[in-house]
This record gives sequence, C-alpha cells and structure tokens, in this order.
Amino acid sequence: MPGPSPGLRPALLGLWAALGLGILGISAVALEPFWADLQPRVALVERGGSLWLNCSTNCPRPERGGLETSLRRNGTQRGLRWLARQLVDIREPETQPVCFFRCARRTLQARGLIRTFQRPDRVELMPLPPWQPVGENFTLSCRVPGAGPRASLTLTLLRGSQELIRRSFVGEPPRARGAMLTATVLARREDHRVNFSCLAELDLRPHGLGLFANSSAPRQLRTFAMPPLSPSLTAPRFLEVGSERPVTCTLDGLFPAPEAGVYLSLGDQRLHPNVTLDGDSLVASATATASAEQEGTKPLMCVVTLGGESRETQENLIVYSFPAPLLTLSEPEAPEGKMVTVSCWAGARALVTLEGVPAAVPGQPAELQLNVTKDDDKRGFFCDAALDVDGETLRKNQSSELRVLYAPRLDDMDCPRSWTWPEGPEQTLHCEARGNPEPSVHCARPDGGAVLALGLLGPVTRALAGTYRCTAVNGQGQAVKDVTLTVEYAPALDSVGCPERITWLEGTEASLSCVAHGVPPPSVSCVRSGKEEVMEGPLHVAREHAGTYRCEAINARGSAAKNVAVTVEYGPSFEELGCPSNWTWVEGSGKLFSCEVDGKPEPRVECVGSEGASEGIVLPLVSSDSGPRNSMTPGNLSPGVYLCNATNRHGSAVKTVVRRHRWMNPVAQVTRPGWKELRLPRWPAVPGAAPLHGCVAPGRVPPGWRGSRCPERMRGPTAVWPPTRMARIRGQSLWVWNTGLWWLSWQRRPQACDQAVTSR
Repeated sequence: MPGPSPGLRPALLGLWAALGLGILGISAVALEPFWADLQPRVALVERGGSLWLNCSTNCPRPERGGLETSLRRNGTQRGLRWLARQLVDIREPETQPVCFFRCARRTLQARGLIRTFQRPDRVELMPLPPWQPVGENFTLSCRVPGAGPRASLTLTLLRGSQELIRRSFVGEPPRARGAMLTATVLARREDHRVNFSCLAELDLRPHGLGLFANSSAPRQLRTFAMPPLSPSLTAPRFLEVGSERPVTCTLDGLFPAPEAGVYLSLGDQRLHPNVTLDGDSLVASATATASAEQEGTKPLMCVVTLGGESRETQENLIVYSFPAPLLTLSEPEAPEGKMVTVSCWAGARALVTLEGVPAAVPGQPAELQLNVTKDDDKRGFFCDAALDVDGETLRKNQSSELRVLYAPRLDDMDCPRSWTWPEGPEQTLHCEARGNPEPSVHCARPDGGAVLALGLLGPVTRALAGTYRCTAVNGQGQAVKDVTLTVEYAPALDSVGCPERITWLEGTEASLSCVAHGVPPPSVSCVRSGKEEVMEGPLHVAREHAGTYRCEAINARGSAAKNVAVTVEYGPSFEELGCPSNWTWVEGSGKLFSCEVDGKPEPRVECVGSEGASEGIVLPLVSSDSGPRNSMTPGNLSPGVYLCNATNRHGSAVKTVVRRHRWMNPVAQVTRPGWKELRLPRWPAVPGAAPLHGCVAPGRVPPGWRGSRCPERMRGPTAVWPPTRMARIRGQSLWVWNTGLWWLSWQRRPQACDQAVTSR
C-alpha cells in the first residue's frame, strides 16, 4: 500500500498506542475483507502543535475517501488508496479524527484519538502578606493555569528548599486542564525573610515524552513580633532654653528589632535618634534642644513601629529659661591700693548671692567693694543664683579672678637663700619671684661672672659653687636677693695638702697633718703601717717616728686614702766602731782608712792632719769625695794625728784619729786554675826577714775566708814559708800565710799547723 512521501515522515508527531480503542472498529476491519486504517491511531501533541495523519485502505479501487476532523488543515497528499493530511494549531484538549473510504458500495472507517498537553509555563504563587505576625497562620496558594492534562500534573509548595505539601491529580478527566494548591502555614520567627515557592511537574514519561517542570517566582515572607507593652521613655524633667539633654526610648521583645522604626519628638520638633540594638531590645537615644519659643510644658513622645503595628509613650517636659549669673569686676587688673567693685546679676526671677551675701530680692544685683592688696592677687569671687521652677529650686554659679599688679618679691620658700647639692647628678635650679605681671628672674655672680641657668636641667659641678645675686624685675619694680650654692663632693688628697713624702728634724716638734679637699670638710686620720694608733697632736720628733703612714679622709660624700712616707733627719755623729780612734796601716796593703758617720742626710767626712809631718794633709778615706788638697797615697802618709770633720745641713761633728805605720814582707802572687808554681817577685826583703825559697806545690785547696787546712797528701816538694808571709790572690783581698793556713791580713792568726800546705 502506497504511503506518504518520505519528506513528510520527519514532521509526523504522535505515538502509536493501543489504549483500548476497539470501539473504533478495529476488530471490524480485521473481520471484513476490506478495511480502512488511520495512523497514528492515538497521538499526544503539545497544545498549538501540528500532526500528520495517514489514512489508507486495502480496497483495490476505492470510490472515494477522506479524513474528517474539526482541526485546521495545512496540506493534503493523496494516492490511490491513501490520504495524508497535516493538522496544525491543535488546541482542543481531545479530538477524534475519522478516516473513511467507499468500497463496493460500503463505507470503510477508521477512527483515531488526538490529545493535547500543555507545559506548566505559568506557575503562580499568590502574594504573601507584607508582614505576618509570629504565631499566626497564613495561606499559601499556588495556581498553574492551562497546564495539563491535569491527571499528569503534580504541585509542591516549598519553604526554601523544604517541602511543605505535595499533591498529584491522578484520576482527573483527560480533558481537565490547570490546577491549584492551597495550604495553611503557621508563621515562625525563623520564617522571617524566607522564600516560599511552588513547583509544578507534568510527567508525560508514560506516554513516551519527558518530565516538564517549572517553579514560581519566590515570595519572601516577613514575620514579626511586637510586645504589648509601651516603650520606656527616659528624659529629664526640666530642659533649659539653649541647653542640650539626652533622651532615651527603650522597648524590649521586638522581632526583628533592626527593622523597627522609631519616632521621637518634643512638641512639634522631631528629634533624630541614634538606634542601638541588643538582641530583641531597641534603644533610641537623641539630644533634645529647646528654644525660647518652646518655653513651658511640652510633650515628649516616642513611637516604635514594626509590621504595621505601633507602640507609643509620652511624657511632659518643662522648658525654662535661666541665664548664667553675670559676675563683673570694675577692674579685673588693678594696681595695689586701688578700690574695686564686684557685682553679680542673674535675670529678673533669680536670687543671687555674692560671697555668701544674698541680694535683697530676686532680680536685684549683689555688690561688693574692696581696697585691693597683694594678698588679693588671684583672689576668686563666687556668685550663686537660684531659680524656682515648678516647685524645684535650680542653681547656677559663676566665678571670677582678680589680678593685683605689684612689684616682685623673692620669698625664701620660692627662692631659698642657700642650696646644697651633690656633685654630678643633674639638677634644676629654681628661683621664683612673686609679682604681677610675672617677674623675670636673673641670677649671676656679683663680680659679673657665671650665670645660673634657672629652670633648666643640668649637671652640678664644683665650678657652680659660690654666691649669686638674683634680681627679679617686672613693670611694677624689682627685688634683689643673694643666694649661696654649695656643691658637696667626696674628699681628695692631693700632693699639695698631703704630700707623699714628709721630712722632720729630730728633736723638733711636728704634726702629721694631711689637708683634704672636700665639701663638707672631711675629717682626716693617719695611722702608721702595722699599727692601730692614730697620730694626733704635735710630736717630739725622734728617729723611730720615721716610716710609712696611711692617711684617710672621710665626709658624707665618700672617702679617700693615701700613703705618706715620713723621713726623720738629724746631724752627724761618730761611733768608734765605724770610725776608730787608732788606725795601724800596713805598708804595701793599699788599704784606705774607713770613717763611717751616722747622720741624715748622709754627712760629708774629711780627715786632715793636725800636727807633725801630717799637718794639713788629707787622709784618703773609703768612698771619700775629698778634693785634691794636699792629698797623698796611703804609702806616702806619715803617722800622726788627724782631725775628722763630718758635716750635713743639720750640723757637724769632729773626731781625732791617730795613724800608725807597720811594715810587711814581699807578697807572693798565686794564680789559678790548676797546679801552678809559686812565683816570688824580686822585691827587696824587709830587714831582718829570712829570704823566700822557690817551690812547686801541687795542692788543690784554695784559701777560704777563714783559711784552708793543709792537704793530707802532697804531690811535690813543699814550700817552706816563714811565719807572717803574705800572698795576694788575684781579684781577692790580701791574705797572710801563717802556721800552715792562709788568713786575711786583719784576721787573728791561729797556732801553727804541723803539715806543710800549698796554694794555687
């Protein structure tokens, strides 16, 4: 059987379905030899859409055929046994097109079913109340006009994303379109500013189409709670003209408090409050200011509005006028001795009191006259004013200061006559003068020297100590005062007041006094090293006073210590041990006469012959610095009497010395080290002495300080020495050989040794 052209197939809409349409004659076609067929037999088309219907028959030569429907047609195509027609703008909820053919004088029919569906394009949630009281019910209503079929439609009411109620319309007639859902909801605090919406779903999946869903525009709910009580109003009872006073309006239990409105007014004047919130509490603060036109009793009103409801409260406020007292002085600055008048006034209804003395009646001024002195400078005057307002007494006061012009004064309290400061730390010098105008103060030394930097912080030095003349000057005159600055510092022991070395003269009176520098004056004590006794008072100087002393100076600022060396000087004196009265000189010894003298400073000693051959001859002395006057060598000195004179700056002493002469044998020279022969110089022998014999003596023991004994074993011939022989050891003192021992020439000689000895 021929069908519609291939170009028509994409445009055909609908689904084939066997929905129990046997009533349309399907079974009849199957039973008859010829039939008519309509495709699609059942179709579901979106409202306003189009559909191609194919009407066909198996009649070999149908006489005529057609498609009956009330729907609009857009085009038709025909064949011998078929007919295709496009239906457009299908809007009826349900329609039944009929396909028919005339065959063998019979009419063949096929009936179809076309239904439309409409998406939920319009989902409308009915408006919510502007404000909904918490705890009361409100209605949610959702409407979806035209959507259908209704039996496939489901509506859901949502609170935010929470599902409140859901309803489907299964069982509704196929032609039913559109739906509506209504619910009653209890308003809660948490519903404030929550969005409510409606969801519509058209489920055509059982018919081979999809699920079509749409939501309404959200509707925001605003809930509120308003307490039944009126606001609390805090305000002053009185308000002075031109003054500002705080006003506070408070209301608790508001929800949502941030969205509440506050209206504050004083009479016809609207105030502009500053609103602060604390949870469900609201506090509105404003400043009330009254003008002279508002004087009297005025209502103060507070109104709080929320959710279309309001709470208000009202109090009365009394506006009054009370100017401050006017306190005047005839001369605010008056010279000393001037008459000054003080007066006070505070308006027509106020009673003023000046310095404790009230005016006669309210509205009159109070006055006071005085002859000013310097003691009145900076004196304050006080005026009190009282006003009765609605049975309550209100007070105001005013004060003023009188300045008296007078010459400067330098009091000991503000400028002391003496200052005492420690050296070092920084201090501020203060010398203030009383006077009006304020005097300028200048302190300087009377001789035009240093100037004190008053009022400035600076270090204290010794150079600042002294007397200063302070002068205070202003336009009324001047004042002069001498002040003394004392700078205290720790003791110091210098070389001038306490020298390191002191010299005393034996037999005189002296005191060990060290003068220390310091303020306050230090006390000084000196103690000899190793002793505890303090040296005090004058001393009769003796040599035992010489030594080292420890001197210490102490005052309130510290201490200082110093070692002092004391030297005691005295005149010369001779001692027999140091300068013997008789002296025997051995010829050839070369020894000088030693005359030691005690004295400080060390005396100068000179011995001069006084008689005989030695007269006028200077005796050479050990360490003598005597000059060349008639000086002779010891060998040339003649025996005789010599006068030794010792002199230093403290005096002189004289002693007589007798010189005697003695001869000695020639000396032998002994050399070392090792074994040496004894060499005898060819000196003329002393008359009466035996000649010396040459010898080689192998002894190894040298002469000691007190002599050396003879060796026990001899290695060569011995030397026979006569008694009193003398030998000189090179680099050592003169030695004398006697009785087998070597002796110093001035030592006492022992008895003889029975063995011969040698020297080297």
